[in-house]
Amino acid sequence: MLKFCQKCGTILLPKKKSGKVKWYCKKCNKYYEPKPKEKVNLSTKLESKKEIIVIDKTELKGELPVTKILCPNCGNEEAYWWMQQTRSADEPPTIFYQCTKCGYRWRVYS
Repeated sequence: MLKFCQKCGTILLPKKKSGKVKWYCKKCNKYYEPKPKEKVNLSTKLESKKEIIVIDKTELKGELPVTKILCPNCGNEEAYWWMQQTRSADEPPTIFYQCTKCGYRWRVYS
């Protein structure tokens, strides 16, 4: 469960103070006492996982759509394509292509 600073809204982190583990706001430099029966320890971490998807060339056939686009490597006019949000949410997604003939990969920023 995420805890937020009552003053600024920043996510609180567990930090030891005076021998006890409390919730801490890095922005306000303020400590909060945990609620009764709430277990807070230093191993409580906020995990930020970024999943990286590796697409094998042999797995693409039949799984991804094909479009007509000129391959900059071999001149073939067909490529598999997929979109992925690589920047912040207010930016358009990045379009990735992989040539159906030579397997060359490239991207286009919208």
